[in-house]
Amino acid sequence: MPVTEGVDPAAAATHLAACVREAGALALSMFRTPLKQWSKGGSSPVSEADIAIDRLLHERLAAALPGVAWLSEESADDPARLTSRHVWIVDPIDGTRAFLAGLPDWTVSAALVDDGRPIAACLFAPATDEFFLASANNGATCNGAPIAVTRGAPLAKARVAGPKSFVDRLLLLAPDLVVVPRVHSLALRLARVAQGTLDVAIAGANSHDWDLAAADLLVHEAGGALTHVGGGTVLYNRAELRHEVLLAAGRERLAVLNEHFGDERLVVL
Repeated sequence: MPVTEGVDPAAAATHLAACVREAGALALSMFRTPLKQWSKGGSSPVSEADIAIDRLLHERLAAALPGVAWLSEESADDPARLTSRHVWIVDPIDGTRAFLAGLPDWTVSAALVDDGRPIAACLFAPATDEFFLASANNGATCNGAPIAVTRGAPLAKARVAGPKSFVDRLLLLAPDLVVVPRVHSLALRLARVAQGTLDVAIAGANSHDWDLAAADLLVHEAGGALTHVGGGTVLYNRAELRHEVLLAAGRERLAVLNEHFGDERLVVL
């Protein structure tokens, strides 16, 4: 499938799905086995599994769409990506700490971005056998079944997950929120909104493109949105890869959340 000015999102998602399934199988074969591991950037863990999966995805995706730029948590950043309209954005293992601890809530996350926005996305949680897929204007699925965000605007009894400090501030506005244990994979936390098992998910400051791009499209195609606090579309493949606090929810509930963030009790969020 050669790169053209207009890459077909559905066809790209088909290629991406095959690659991510293979990567997920490799990850699962290394899960709960003795692995070499080390730290990068201070306290961020990485293992030989992260590197092996990154290498596999790079090889397979480059073959699927030759000429598309590459951005991955486990690869050196090539500034040439900034001049490319299309880029693969990949996190070989999102939730490496959980993976190394033998916990199930980690994922393989990958998306194809076109001019700053994802158009094809896969998120695979092999330990729980959940395979999420989306392509622009074609909806989102989990294990082949369509998924959708929860509808409605009320915050009362809404199920929310995210960093404790941010959730605690939301509780000032809606004391009867149902606080769900934090999901270690940020991408999977956001995907829970897409599939309707969470009503609100919060991404704390300092998340990166590779944590977000695939899940962003899943939420969008499931009828919701991932935005900056106060609103605003999240853009990818920019010089700055880090993002501020982000909110994911159905569009009605997200509008209420963003309106409430004018409350003086939440200005420090």
